[in-house]
Amino acid sequence: MLLAFRWLLRLFSALIVLGLLGLVVGYYFLSGSIPAYEDQVEVDGVSAPVEIVRNVNNVPHIFGKTDEDVFFALGFAHAQDRLFQMVLMRRTVQGRLSEVFGNPTVKTDELMRRLDLYGLALDSVEAQDAPTKAALEAYARGVNARISQVNDQALGRGAPEFFFFPGDIAAWQPADSIAMIKLLALQLSPQMQNEVLRAQMSMLLPASRLADILPDDPGTASMALPDYASLMAPGLPGPGKPLVALRDPLFPVPPRDLAGASNAWAAAPGRSAAGGSLLANDPHLAFAAPTPWYLARLELSSGGVIGGTIPGIPLILAGRSDQLGWGLTAAYMDDQDILMEEVNPANPEEYRGLAGWEPFTTDRSIIVVKDADPLTVTLRWSVNGPILPGSHFDLASVTPQGHVAALSWTALQAGDTSMTAGMRLMAARSVAEAQVAGALFKAPGLNLLLADRQGIALQMVGSIPARDAAHETQGRMPALGYKAQNRWQGYLPYADNPVEVNPETGIIGNTNNRTVDRPFPQHVSFDWGDTQRIQRWTGLMKAREVHTRGSFVEAQLDTVSFAARTLLALVGADLWFTGEAAAEGTPERKRQEALALLAEWNGEMNEHLPEPLIYSAWMRALNDRLIRDEIGPMADLFTHPDPVFVERVFRDTGGAAAWCDVIQSSPVETCTDMARIALDEALLDLTERYGPAIESWRWGDAHEAAHDHPVLGQIPLLRHVVNIRQSTSGDGDTLMQGKTSGAEPEPWLNVHGAGYRGVYDFADPDSSVFIIATGQSGHPLSRFYDDLGVLWRRGEYIPMSLDPELARAAAVGVTLLSPRSP
Repeated sequence: MLLAFRWLLRLFSALIVLGLLGLVVGYYFLSGSIPAYEDQVEVDGVSAPVEIVRNVNNVPHIFGKTDEDVFFALGFAHAQDRLFQMVLMRRTVQGRLSEVFGNPTVKTDELMRRLDLYGLALDSVEAQDAPTKAALEAYARGVNARISQVNDQALGRGAPEFFFFPGDIAAWQPADSIAMIKLLALQLSPQMQNEVLRAQMSMLLPASRLADILPDDPGTASMALPDYASLMAPGLPGPGKPLVALRDPLFPVPPRDLAGASNAWAAAPGRSAAGGSLLANDPHLAFAAPTPWYLARLELSSGGVIGGTIPGIPLILAGRSDQLGWGLTAAYMDDQDILMEEVNPANPEEYRGLAGWEPFTTDRSIIVVKDADPLTVTLRWSVNGPILPGSHFDLASVTPQGHVAALSWTALQAGDTSMTAGMRLMAARSVAEAQVAGALFKAPGLNLLLADRQGIALQMVGSIPARDAAHETQGRMPALGYKAQNRWQGYLPYADNPVEVNPETGIIGNTNNRTVDRPFPQHVSFDWGDTQRIQRWTGLMKAREVHTRGSFVEAQLDTVSFAARTLLALVGADLWFTGEAAAEGTPERKRQEALALLAEWNGEMNEHLPEPLIYSAWMRALNDRLIRDEIGPMADLFTHPDPVFVERVFRDTGGAAAWCDVIQSSPVETCTDMARIALDEALLDLTERYGPAIESWRWGDAHEAAHDHPVLGQIPLLRHVVNIRQSTSGDGDTLMQGKTSGAEPEPWLNVHGAGYRGVYDFADPDSSVFIIATGQSGHPLSRFYDDLGVLWRRGEYIPMSLDPELARAAAVGVTLLSPRSP
């Protein structure tokens, strides 16, 4: 017995030693790719020595003799810190994920091949002006120089992820960077999904109820649309069990209610306490580890620029120079249309055109799939755009028999000069020059917020489709492609893009809210991204005669929900303080406790409070109760309660209170009945999740920011190392936005928000502040992987100066890139 025990002890000890040895060996190999920031590297492709000075937060400040040398160094720095992120995005837009990930990503690759974004990027390289082409080529050389350094010096393959996914890293090309902008455009536009959903709802609901569940921005008048089924040929399948949008982190198209968002606002010198223009910006994208954003400073011939970049794109997308600041928000421009093409029953290679049958443009593409046979995909284009199969975006439910769906989209333009526009924006010295640069921007549609030392402006950039006034669906639902009035008539002139320069109020801003009230077809969009944040922002701006950098920061971090303040007063109107005190432990008592808390609550979505959780769970349960009996399984698509819909119902706008009656039951339920039942359901759900003590519930426990690694974050043990989870305040309707997933098992998980925040003060430009949501490094073993995320979560910022001496004084390392000796 003793002998057996000794051998077991020896075996156990040996396993521990082997485990520790494995960890040491693993750490040795994985840590080899952590960049040495204090380094001297000889490279091909620079004309003179270039310095990459990294400050204490690992923000690179790049100084070179020429602009090309600076962009070379930016490519090198991006590849040092985010090489896997860049390669993953490139594989995504090329439709080559399945070479690495196998069958799970075939659908993504198929979509990207059909859209051919990478082919369009290749064709757009020659459309850029000479300085932009030179910058793209220099940037690509810098990325490739880092890849060569990794290979030559065996630096852990460049990133730990490459050990899990072996294979050579292809050289970076100028087209890769252009393709990144097109990928961003795909992530920012929900219009195609909106069209499908509206068509589906049109077949289930009368026009009055359709206006409830998919409401226009309040105050917007629009012509009534015909029933979708009446526009299409017989054989329309109609909605069944919905094809719920993929939530795969590698799928590039987010669900329609998680498309891009943002905040940006500016104050003219007359509304600034210090007498200089102010600008604040926080673009919103899906959270990930690392964040899509990367801080950098470039010293160009036109002057220094500093702010947020996206690795793979050699642009300061949001930031400032010494003369100009710029921020951006998603414009929610209606930049996508679905056109139903009738296929020739006698020849499936043809579709009906304006004057008869026309041939599809057809090609074949082979998708290489890891551990499976290659897949050959037939790609087809009509004059209206690429053909998408019914398996994508639930198109089958709205596609008539004998038809296929084509996508018209502004990002599919040939000769896309958006990259040149970005380069010229960085060189602009004034609001006026920035507006001129914006004329070259094609996609995505963005609101550009601008501030120089004299004034401010909002300029919408991106191509706005020109539609015929007789368009059968106004672009709100799919339409027949063979009818001339449904096709795009080109694009509106840039002069028609909405613009506001130096308004009398001295304040300008956008939270993805409606920017213009022009009738169709000059309308820009019917579907906007916000109706609630703009209300809170307007109040905060009016509350002060003059603003400061501090007040702009406070507004960025504001977590008071205008929606909660409005809805609780309506939904709970007949529930407050009714009835005698119920017995302990009963549902009635729990309801009374919850209502007592909500009655004293000011609508602040604070992570430490139970009230935001009760409110959110109540609205979620209420939304489902209101709509499920009318639309059945399609209710699964409405994962986020729309405050405008709930308000319409409880104000009985246009008879919207009809949603409160359960169709399948004999009694006529009132909205008060629905509110009470939904609250009881929500409290039961919360009790099962978080225990019976209401006072111990915390919004932050449910509303953690999920900065998850898109690949390694799915692996059971490794996920605890690479994923960054943080308790957060706010929600989808607060200025400090934190959109929830809406999906089980974590419906209130914070998955979408401000990955970058910046506030620029032109009274004292070097006092401007910045932050990103994780850290600069994409290496999980680096101390810079999540260091800025700690500050971001606390609502703190870091200063970033254009003063070279300040950058050098706080340097944690200087990388010197020198021309290779002959």
